[in-house]
Amino acid sequence: MDTTIRIAGIIKESIVDGPGIRLVVFAQGCPHRCRGCHNPQTHPFEGGKIVTIEEILEMVKKNPLLDGVTFSGGEPFSQAQAFAVLGHRLKEIGMNIMTYTGYTYEYLLEESRNNKGFKDLLDVSDILVDGEFDIEQKNLLLPFRGSENQRVIDMNKTREQQKIVLLPL
Repeated sequence: MDTTIRIAGIIKESIVDGPGIRLVVFAQGCPHRCRGCHNPQTHPFEGGKIVTIEEILEMVKKNPLLDGVTFSGGEPFSQAQAFAVLGHRLKEIGMNIMTYTGYTYEYLLEESRNNKGFKDLLDVSDILVDGEFDIEQKNLLLPFRGSENQRVIDMNKTREQQKIVLLPL
């Protein structure tokens, strides 16, 4: 049986949602509801549409120009296990995975001790943009994030060095 994900939508090619050319999957549903959110239509958990992982994989396979896939939102960690399964399948075909979250890395790390989905999604992510969008710290000049408090974490180096390593931008 295919795993399904409730999504708000997909952008087939983006150059602003991570390094290179990326397919972006917007998770439907977000508990954070940040003031000034760029994607408020993704907040309701009952909105969007349900798609299979296979449908997303087929989209990715049809575009040889893609460098990776970005999980945005909404909140991907609200459907962590399904996004982790998708991430593993995408890794099998050579895709780099970038995940946006309103949670902090520290919170996710703590919660991943008891939540296999959180651990699996963290493990499959190459890049993690963490922290809620803060309209008071909004900065349109920041690459790949909307406010100064958000971090772009190099997850591979973070795992290797056992400390947070930011992606040099």
